[in-house]
Amino acid sequence: MAKLIILVAPSGAGKSTFLQQAVADDDNLVHSVSYTTRKPRANESQGNPYNFISEEDFKKKIQEDFFIEWAKVHEHYYGTSKKDLEDIWAQGQRVIMDLDVKGATRMKGYYPEALTVFLLPPSIDELRNRLQKRDQSEETNLDLRLANAVDEMLSAPKFDHQIVNDDFDRAYSQFKKIIDGQYNQ
Repeated sequence: MAKLIILVAPSGAGKSTFLQQAVADDDNLVHSVSYTTRKPRANESQGNPYNFISEEDFKKKIQEDFFIEWAKVHEHYYGTSKKDLEDIWAQGQRVIMDLDVKGATRMKGYYPEALTVFLLPPSIDELRNRLQKRDQSEETNLDLRLANAVDEMLSAPKFDHQIVNDDFDRAYSQFKKIIDGQYNQ
């Protein structure tokens, strides 16, 4: 089984739900909490699902070589701490993380043995509906997110596995088999 699992998906495709379920199902699987400069949503808090920091602090951490990977996505910075990954592995656990296409590509360059799974929405229309439902209480950059989603989905074949999230139970079952090393294509 892979010690690093990277889940990639456009915003709104369901990667957070998959990640949360996978961690709940496997005591040896730990979510590496990324850092971001975006503001928390109503249902989020510090450390869940991100470490929320200022742009100034983020840029300082870049200069300190704190991040193994970082990127500016949807007008905000996101990054992964090198030390956090090393600490999880030192405890003998596996890491699961959700990244954008660029971050996943960088991580695969550092860790070629990493398992990558691209989660696709059933359609752009369904993705639009999910984003509108999720972000209805916020000002959102929906058009930017959808344009980025189209670009990101073009990269899906570059990843080890692709799953269409049209039915959660079916798609999650396939995801679970993949991350447990039990999936045969």
